Amino acid sequence: MTMKRRFLLSSLPLIGTTLLGWHVGSAWAADEAPDALIQRLTKEAIDLIQSDKAVQSGDVARIMQLLDQKIMPNLNFQRMTASAVGPAWRQATPEQRARLQAEFKTLLVRTYSGAMSQAKNLTFSIKPMRYAPDDKEVIVRTLIHGRGDPVQLDYRLEKTPGEGAGWKIFNLNVLGVWLVDTYRSQFSQEINAKGIDGLIATLSERNKSNAAGDTKASKG
Repeated sequence: MTMKRRFLLSSLPLIGTTLLGWHVGSAWAADEAPDALIQRLTKEAIDLIQSDKAVQSGDVARIMQLLDQKIMPNLNFQRMTASAVGPAWRQATPEQRARLQAEFKTLLVRTYSGAMSQAKNLTFSIKPMRYAPDDKEVIVRTLIHGRGDPVQLDYRLEKTPGEGAGWKIFNLNVLGVWLVDTYRSQFSQEINAKGIDGLIATLSERNKSNAAGDTKASKG
């Protein structure tokens, strides 16, 4: 993995995940065009990087708090998790699905939160897009400008009906790699070897190991 790819991947929680819903009311989200939504949220995310010292330092507790309060209502995280797990999701029990979502969310935050201090002095641009009023899924393509060449960061969104209607992000593409697809490849190996419970146990252990590393780093 190149340094540029590693830097942008490490920035996903703020440049990508943060964009999933800062301060978006359901009525506004329902009426807002998908590219306008990404345009506004990207600016808010970058502003947050510059102002929130806890986020800059990779404070997992702070990032998790913001994720639960501001992001999860505007993200189809169940779809993200189901896609990452693959066909085995259909056989999982409700309890297993809840555990998978919780462990996957923690994994994403802990994997990338340590590099928040690097995600500074960024700008962005939105590529022109066309979509029909009856489209149910779209891709909004952006370029993140920072160190070195601009890096492509795309968002796959779906239009949801009913309560909480509006555009919701369910996948991210960084430098040509879809985030959910990357994890699906990893998870399928665990599921084939150990089943759903084995995947849950592996994710739990990885998260505990990452948490222990955070504790040692803070004491050091």
